[in-house]
Amino acid sequence: MSHLNDLIRQLATKDEALARDIEREVSALQDRRAFGLNFERHQPEAVELPGRKVRRGDKVRVLPPRGQMPKKENDRLFKVREIVTADQGRVATIEALDDSEATDEVALEDLVVVAEFRDPIYPGLVSTGKVERGGEKPYHSVINAENYHALQALLFTHRGKVDCIYIDPPYNTGAKDWKYNNDYVEGDDLYRHSKWLAFMERRLLLAKELLNPNDSVLIVTIDEKEYLRLGMLLEQVFPDSSVQMVSSAINPKGVARGEGFYRVDEYLFFVFVGSAKVNARYVQGLVVGGESGEEGVGAVRWGALLRSGTNARRSDRPNLYYPIYVDRERLTITGVGESVPLNAGDAASPPDGSVAVWPRRSDGSDGNWQLSGPRLIELANRGYVKVSSLRADEARAVIMYLPTGVLSQLGSGQIVISGRESSGAVILSYAEGVGREYRAKTQWAAKSHSSSEFGTSLLNSLVPGRKFPFPKSLFAVEDAIRLFVTHKRAATVVDFFAGSGTTAHALFRLNRQDGGHRRSISITNNEVSAEEQKALRMQSLRPGEEEWEKHGICDYITKPRIEAAITGKTPGGDPIKGDYRFTDEFPISEGFEENVEFFTLTYESSLRIEADREFARIAPLLWLRAGSKGRRIDNLPIGWDVATTYGVISDLDHSEQFAQAIVAAPEASIAFIITDEDRLFEALVRELPEHVEPVRLYEAYLRTFEIEARRAAER
Repeated sequence: MSHLNDLIRQLATKDEALARDIEREVSALQDRRAFGLNFERHQPEAVELPGRKVRRGDKVRVLPPRGQMPKKENDRLFKVREIVTADQGRVATIEALDDSEATDEVALEDLVVVAEFRDPIYPGLVSTGKVERGGEKPYHSVINAENYHALQALLFTHRGKVDCIYIDPPYNTGAKDWKYNNDYVEGDDLYRHSKWLAFMERRLLLAKELLNPNDSVLIVTIDEKEYLRLGMLLEQVFPDSSVQMVSSAINPKGVARGEGFYRVDEYLFFVFVGSAKVNARYVQGLVVGGESGEEGVGAVRWGALLRSGTNARRSDRPNLYYPIYVDRERLTITGVGESVPLNAGDAASPPDGSVAVWPRRSDGSDGNWQLSGPRLIELANRGYVKVSSLRADEARAVIMYLPTGVLSQLGSGQIVISGRESSGAVILSYAEGVGREYRAKTQWAAKSHSSSEFGTSLLNSLVPGRKFPFPKSLFAVEDAIRLFVTHKRAATVVDFFAGSGTTAHALFRLNRQDGGHRRSISITNNEVSAEEQKALRMQSLRPGEEEWEKHGICDYITKPRIEAAITGKTPGGDPIKGDYRFTDEFPISEGFEENVEFFTLTYESSLRIEADREFARIAPLLWLRAGSKGRRIDNLPIGWDVATTYGVISDLDHSEQFAQAIVAAPEASIAFIITDEDRLFEALVRELPEHVEPVRLYEAYLRTFEIEARRAAER
């Protein structure tokens, strides 16, 4: 609606009466909108690309004079009609997109290229450094980019292959904590919530394409300002997935909310895609389920023999309705009776001194047992069943047994028998270093999730003196992700609001704990805060210039933090003080055996890509698609090359040699073939092993982004 209102205002300058009539009709349509989550999906969103060379035909904005802050007129979009060299330097002739007769001549340095999110982009990546301590392990990636465009790039490399996405998006506080269409969103913006929803939906739709449809999870953190809208949005974007929300205490001291309650928690939404489920996990010291301290950690949980929940009525399992004979004095099981058919009376003949106990529910109705009679006797003889209490007058008892999972842990040595009760029932405990296994609950109160102690303070230890607002607790992120990747040691995890880099750091810890090779892809822009931006502009600096960019989030916080985490040293080269705690305790200065490479997203010309003139910019995308492991093919001096996990060929006269090299590379899974000829492509495909995926460059690359641009324009 905001865009439509802008058009109406423009029309009013030429025909006020017509503009008034249209505005009246629009208001009537608004009154008839459907119930539910309504917001303006087509509000314009664009991003400036400082540093991108201005070309003829580009969409641009005119920058404010140096030393001045942007004004409303700087939002107007123009198209570059011509570029010439004049006495005063290179000058562009531009025309306004909303009025082709409005033209101007502007110095090229005073223009910045703009990409609207319905425009096709052709991304590349340029490496800006790496840290290598992980030997042959795959590389984590950090991408400095507008996250919408970075997600589009990942559609080419990771569509349907991501196991987990963890994001901490802007909370829309109204305190200039995020930008929409190149402008900070403030609390008095009438379209603040619609802008946030449009902003989130565009990115969530791309995230959905990246997630493995068979088994993956999306985790989104949020506070009370947008959690209701976010919940509805997730239900709409993921209609075939289940969604749960968890409340997590992150600030025990509380944050003031005016005259209202102090806020101590935030919320995590979990979207379960396909068969995704919460993995049961061991708890050792850290209790995630809302319990406190060490209570209950060493105790093995017995199961109730009386079935509850689904299929718990007698008619659901009639063969499991039978009497259990319990000795009144010793509280031991002395036998079982036969199953009683439906509609038959309770008939039992317990031994002397015993009472017959039936599967009676708390409401007095008939239920059923978890086990058959013979299986129950077998377990009871081994001490794996016990009677906790008996009310002989009502023939009711609480009978417990060891479920299959506990028996499995007993067999593997994770649980040990430390004695026996007087009844003969075993006394169990977890082996040294092992805690109880259970599913996390929907309310978390873990000390390790304190954002001040394990977010802000920890970040200050890693990169002393560098401020970042509200970093997450490292251990809170670690716990949330662990619940879904425990059994996926080669999982790919994406964070496209990476901020200070906590998600990548959490993956380092998870890999250390079980020897995993999980990979993170962290995406963050290089924005500066609103206050910093004002100060930098007053120094006559502009985005894209070195003195400006070095203050941005990616260069100033994210990259140094991740490098410090791996090396164990601060940016100044000093060993980091302190220890990691909880699940895995060791000095922070030890660092991690991990590899990471840092990239900046670039915007390329489709014509140059099609002509194979930008291979070096596309090369990192090919490497990412092949698993970001081992050597990268950055050029093709002999027309082809084969690395650890993939190969690339541009000169098909060497097809035979290329195919032989692919066969000789056991981990190679993709062959990128650069050709325009169908016959040559198909001939080479026939020579490749069946497990190697053939990808035709640059057709597959260009088609990915052209299709996505069409879809974005339709949304």
